[in-house]
Amino acid sequence: MFKRFCGAIAAACLGTVVLMSSGDTQAQQAENYRQQINQGTVSIISGGVTGTYVRIASDLANVLDDGNELRVLAIIGKGSVQNIDDILYLRGIDIGIVQSDVFAFVKSQNKHPTIDQRIRYITKLYNEEFHLLANQGVARVEDLAGKRVNFGRRGSGTAMTASVVFDTLGIQVEPAYDDQALALENVKTGKTAAMVYVAGKPASIFEAIGAGENVHFLEMPLSPALLETYLPSRLTSQDYPGLVPDGEAVPTLAVGAVMATYNWPEGHDRNRKVSRFIESFFGRFEDFQKPPRHRKWNEVSLGAQVPGWTRYEPAAEWLRRNGAN
Repeated sequence: MFKRFCGAIAAACLGTVVLMSSGDTQAQQAENYRQQINQGTVSIISGGVTGTYVRIASDLANVLDDGNELRVLAIIGKGSVQNIDDILYLRGIDIGIVQSDVFAFVKSQNKHPTIDQRIRYITKLYNEEFHLLANQGVARVEDLAGKRVNFGRRGSGTAMTASVVFDTLGIQVEPAYDDQALALENVKTGKTAAMVYVAGKPASIFEAIGAGENVHFLEMPLSPALLETYLPSRLTSQDYPGLVPDGEAVPTLAVGAVMATYNWPEGHDRNRKVSRFIESFFGRFEDFQKPPRHRKWNEVSLGAQVPGWTRYEPAAEWLRRNGAN
């Protein structure tokens, strides 16, 4: 009897050890998998769902996907000014897409006094066009004085650029800060006189607009003061066949889009992750210039300089190593 009792106790103890061992193994496997999927994941904060940033980030996610070795998470963002904040302070953000003029704007606001040391650029991407869509009752940009004009969401690059442009032109408007989809409906009905949207053409929000929808693009005056900061550009009938008559073009402005990152020091785990992304992105760049990727990739030159910015050292090193500087 006693022997049977001792045997039962021994079997129970052995079972407990086996269960504990199994539980420890499962926990360790889970931890190993957690580390595996995180070490190869890079997150990119982009823009709104109707803009070009999110489509560019989506291309990056699709082309560069390599399982657990490299996975790009494309995250919807609020725009350039907020993206700078997110790169600096939001947990898990490795890279952001911003307008090139945001750097000077943030410094002028003294919002981040040490930004020169903390933010770097990986590459210039492409130029983004200044879209000024107005109700048919508005003929010229000067006619917007005193009227309601949508600047996009607060903290967005569009809101920043719209403010700078109208201040430079000396035209006082009543800013509104609705999302772009609502702004478009308000322009169509006349509740809002016009809307500004800074995005790489063709912006999807305008592609479906046809003739007779009571809206049109306004020509932007290319004044010397504006051309100190922005580039001349055009919105053509090829870009927006429903808004621009065949063979015609609407003069406008453009600003560069930049891929930015925190200035992680050498040896830091985040530096390693972003460096791995750069190696893959730069090494496979030709894949982005083929269909079905966004046609803005054809404007990108990896070695292009961005005035006022400093390039991230792993990106600069790749360009030197591959003779692309």
